[in-house]
Amino acid sequence: MIDLLAGAALAADSRSPVQDLPQEDDPLQAHFQHGVAPDEIEQVYHLKRAQPMLSAFTALFHGTQDGVLVRLLVLRELASDTGTSSFSRSDINTKLAYLTAESLETVLNRLRGHGLLAWDAPSAVYRITPLARNVLSALDTLIALAKPEEDDAEMGFLLSQVAGAQAVGGVTVEQLRHLLGRLVELTEEFRDAIASGSEFRLRTSQAKWHMACDWVEKGSTILRAITTDPSADSATHKAAQAIGRAQSALLNMQGMFSRALNQIERQRVHLGQSGLSTTDVKRWLLAHDDLASLAENAIDRPVVPLFGTPAEMIDVAETELLLERVTSTGPKGLPSGQDAPLTVNDNPAMMVELNDWINKLADFANLGNFPEFSDSGPKKVALHESLLPASFAVASYRASLLPLLGDAAEASLQGATAELARLPVSFEPTDDMIQLDDPEVAAMSIASLSLNLDVPESGTSK
Repeated sequence: MIDLLAGAALAADSRSPVQDLPQEDDPLQAHFQHGVAPDEIEQVYHLKRAQPMLSAFTALFHGTQDGVLVRLLVLRELASDTGTSSFSRSDINTKLAYLTAESLETVLNRLRGHGLLAWDAPSAVYRITPLARNVLSALDTLIALAKPEEDDAEMGFLLSQVAGAQAVGGVTVEQLRHLLGRLVELTEEFRDAIASGSEFRLRTSQAKWHMACDWVEKGSTILRAITTDPSADSATHKAAQAIGRAQSALLNMQGMFSRALNQIERQRVHLGQSGLSTTDVKRWLLAHDDLASLAENAIDRPVVPLFGTPAEMIDVAETELLLERVTSTGPKGLPSGQDAPLTVNDNPAMMVELNDWINKLADFANLGNFPEFSDSGPKKVALHESLLPASFAVASYRASLLPLLGDAAEASLQGATAELARLPVSFEPTDDMIQLDDPEVAAMSIASLSLNLDVPESGTSK
């Protein structure tokens, strides 16, 4: 007997170094790169510590959806009975009589095998384990706070976890990071909705934004308690401060929503004088599940197709042929030509007067008769003698053209005024006035027109 014990001890000693060595055939190693040990990853370490909890979730949610529902049903029914802490098999059969015996037996064995139900052999009863109650509590909170119709922002569960952990003094950085990640996702979602320019998407996102703001207001008290907690570590403080900044960015989006909706309101298209807009039409169409049903009874009678038989086709072809023959019997060829009608170019009176004035100045430049001079006449004439006799309008028009004489800029152009500017005549005005004996003009400035003999007479015309 002693020899057997000694041999067993030696065998145990010989196996102990091998057990201390790292496992080479770890199944988890197959999912990692060569040379990377799973235990070196921090998250793997935390997950392995939570292996019993993960096994409980595996027992509940592994398999088909029907199997998952039946397992949760059995566990919730047993845990909801607070009148007793233990259940005999007959009690379970009575409570869950609506299930078949085979399904109930399979579920009980699975829950017991993964530590969700404890079997007390001496008393022959089942008991709900603390692990099962923790799992059910987390699921009940998630189901209660994750209803889409009540929490479009999907922040209720995350905030409840932070609030509960803060109440018992056990908030973690991971819980705060989950809440921060959800805030960042909501901010990006709202920005995309604003950039889309869709009114329906904007209004849906705005309603979701209001829901998120309600949760933000509730969470502000919790964050203030975390930031003022002296026992919280630096990582927790940084995560809480980041959540505060994310909340501020989320709250500042009210102005962006208002500007985008106002822009859409200004660009809204109305249908005539009906008062309806395209938004109203789209909202009415979205209210119908089956748009094809709107076309029912929309046509009074079905469309009757018309078919052309050879007889009808021949009649139509004969009619077209006869019409073509009648048309071809008309006159052929182009019509004879006609002379274009003659038109008289009626130049404006001022243009005629301008031409006459240029001709008179050209005569004067060529020592002609302006007024009537001999070949050896004077080279200078008073202004009133050259402008008169004439009506007041004609004399004023002639006087307005005098500053153009000798204008180099005007002389470089084309036209009658350019021809006037090129004449070798100089205009010499003074500030004094002279009284005239004329029925149209009573007085005129004393000025004179003189020949500029230094300028060649190539620009003159007669």
